[in-house]
Amino acid sequence: MNLARVEGEPTGVLYSVNFNQDCTSLLVGTKNGFTLYSLANVDKLEQIYYCAGEDVCIVERLFSSSLLAVVNLSSPRKLKVCHFKKGTEICNYSYPNSILSIRLNRMRLIVCLEDSLYIHNIKDMKVIHMIKDTPKNQNGLCALSPNSDNSYLAYPGSCQNGEIQIFDTLNLRAVTMISAHQSPCVAFAFNVSGTKLGSASEKGTVIRVYSVPDGQRLFVFRRGVKRCVSINSLAFSHDSMLLCASSNTETVHIFKLEEQEEATQEEPAGWMGYFGRALMSSTNYLPSQVADVFTQGRSFATVRLPNPGLRNICALSIINKTLRLLVACADGYLYIYDVPSNELGGNCNLVKQHRLIGKDEMEEALESKITSTSEADTIKSDSVKAITKEGSPPTESAPNNDGQVDSEDSKGLSDIAAATDELKLSESPNKVDDSEAVAD
Repeated sequence: MNLARVEGEPTGVLYSVNFNQDCTSLLVGTKNGFTLYSLANVDKLEQIYYCAGEDVCIVERLFSSSLLAVVNLSSPRKLKVCHFKKGTEICNYSYPNSILSIRLNRMRLIVCLEDSLYIHNIKDMKVIHMIKDTPKNQNGLCALSPNSDNSYLAYPGSCQNGEIQIFDTLNLRAVTMISAHQSPCVAFAFNVSGTKLGSASEKGTVIRVYSVPDGQRLFVFRRGVKRCVSINSLAFSHDSMLLCASSNTETVHIFKLEEQEEATQEEPAGWMGYFGRALMSSTNYLPSQVADVFTQGRSFATVRLPNPGLRNICALSIINKTLRLLVACADGYLYIYDVPSNELGGNCNLVKQHRLIGKDEMEEALESKITSTSEADTIKSDSVKAITKEGSPPTESAPNNDGQVDSEDSKGLSDIAAATDELKLSESPNKVDDSEAVAD
């Protein structure tokens, strides 16, 4: 969640908050640097790594590896790929416009600009494909499947409606276009396997789930009818049975992805039962907007946040073998809630909250307003220091026609291999946790 590029957002020193792909760590970017936290424990938010002295507006981690993608607010067109445990910068790229978002999986790195998308090969960081002249995408909305075999990319297909383009980043071809909403989309999320895509539009009243890559609609959920809201984030649980949605209101909704059981013995007898069955079966022949009214599901569980109106990002993660709802908010806190284990659902209780920034910074985050993107873009990019803290900024290497990394940066390819090898180690039965790895 890039807070620094949302005009009027009360972020102050807090510029970025993101979970990694498997929700095992949290990355926080501020005007003073960035911090990487482990989410292995509910009671303690353990710091894995801290880098001071940089105004970080985007920071993304490749699962539990040492590979980080970093963008500074003072140099918004430059992407730096780093190995944080070695303290080295692997490579850097410059782009024609400001970087709005970064997405990673084990095969690809995606850089989203307002009117284009760059696809990098994660093994050598070469640019292997560009999607040019995309519809105007001011918020950098896109989603990349965390699954390497189903490495699909979703991005808006229109500025006027809720079309979603699905692109295969492995075979580098367009797969399908989904007409998801009447209004432009504001949030996407893939499930772990990359076979489902959740979406929400500007109205924020309906959440839809589609199968990937065929684009068939699977579920429709009603978030609310009283008011239109701005959906901030969507996230699936690891087993793809739950989907959570956070917004600019005080409520976070959790939906259960299960087919509604057909009532048989409990159906009313006589003409009322017959009318009900006929009405539900007719939804197959009605327009999608009308059919949605009869097939929408309601939220399984809900959360009430303490500070409504702020941007936030949600996730469903298993911590110590227990499913938890995590909400990182622009007020500078991480909120951890339980998730009802019964079939009826209900309200989620707050288990723990952790402060992500200092007390003085917290007050500034709640009181100040961030400057606009246009003002941020006027700051000279030369003022930023390299993440290696050696004092001299790295040579900017723009993606060229053949997608080659400058020879000066090629020496970092061994660091990429080392970071990806860590993923294999972390998935082994005798894996080492983050705290032990940093100590080494």
